[in-house]
Amino acid sequence: MQRNATIDVRIKSIIKETETIKRFTLQAVNRTELPPFSGGSHITTYLPKSSETLERSYSVFNLSEPDSIEIAVRLAEPSTGGSEYWHHHVSEGDALKISYPKNHFPLSFQAKHHVFYAAGIGITPFLSMMAELSEKNQSFELHYAAKSKEQCAFYDYLNQTYRGRCHFYFSQGEMPERLTANNLKDHRIGTHVYYCGPEKMIQEFTSAAKSYGYPEFNVHYERFAPPEKKDAVLFGITLKQSGKQLEVPEESSLLDVLRQNGIDIPYSCRVGGCGTCEVKVAEGEIDHYDSFLTDEQRDSNRTMLSCVSRGKGNVVLDL
Repeated sequence: MQRNATIDVRIKSIIKETETIKRFTLQAVNRTELPPFSGGSHITTYLPKSSETLERSYSVFNLSEPDSIEIAVRLAEPSTGGSEYWHHHVSEGDALKISYPKNHFPLSFQAKHHVFYAAGIGITPFLSMMAELSEKNQSFELHYAAKSKEQCAFYDYLNQTYRGRCHFYFSQGEMPERLTANNLKDHRIGTHVYYCGPEKMIQEFTSAAKSYGYPEFNVHYERFAPPEKKDAVLFGITLKQSGKQLEVPEESSLLDVLRQNGIDIPYSCRVGGCGTCEVKVAEGEIDHYDSFLTDEQRDSNRTMLSCVSRGKGNVVLDL
């Protein structure tokens, strides 16, 4: 299969899960089976918008119909184009292209027990993970935070399908309750924990797990947006093999600039989690914003993930 191979799909149905989240069911245009996917997988969708194609990645699941793939999209405020397009410009019957499923957030089957921590739209990768574990009769539980029951996507489905395994935390209402990292203290040895939510949540839970003595390989997380880059500034790059010099503006990524200049860097997640867009650094210092490289690799300043990390001053790339 070619790296950029795509599948033609049609929007079978659209369901409004909450005021800000819609579920889209996708089926192959030719009515053949879509490729299988494992728990935690995602696809890239290619959205035709005026003179450009928006590429956006979403976790996949299947709660309703065979031979289909489902995604859920939250309308972001402000939107960078993807969620606004899905919510306001996509209708049932529309055709578009998607990538084959990929998985950079897989389940660990070394775990004796799996615990999922979700906030808001961060529930989506866990829908397929729980389905896979349930089918294999594996032990798991879910902790899911939302502002209210009405804003908690898939609340009824989760309660009915995984009764007794789901714990909900609503920050608004008569008896507000917040999900905190203190829950991590209650899990038995051999537990693997998984987080998906805002950057602040991921940092809080990852730091807490480390302080509580969780082995690093027992902790898994997925970002649904690139990490915030504080005080991002323009930096320069030199391509070692050709001597070509380019600039990376504060609002652009190194990956974007390289591809705009005809350098075919492979990529997948675009949030610093999979390592696909890694490039070698010949000279210079790097501000690392990824969750893929080891501390030793970051300290060496010999490699960087081009989708999220940035240079300090000028950087020479081994390209």
